Amino acid sequence: MRSFDYSWVVRGKQRRAVLSVMDKDKIPSQISRETKIALNNTSDVLRLFVKRNLVVCVNEKEKTGRLYRLTEKGKKIREKIID
Repeated sequence: MRSFDYSWVVRGKQRRAVLSVMDKDKIPSQISRETKIALNNTSDVLRLFVKRNLVVCVNEKEKTGRLYRLTEKGKKIREKIID
């Protein structure tokens, strides 16, 4: 894990919140509900996480109900955040 990925996540309140609730595969509306972050902001965070290889979309071809899963890198950062 690169330390700048960790520091990038912890510097953002929404990024920390989204990563902290990713204990299993989830759709954006579940994450939005659990974090109380607007759905569009949740989707923005997830897009950034995909670019940084912190999460992957497991059903990209779906228009709605896309499932997101933490990568190994994302799991390591999540572990450090929730400790």
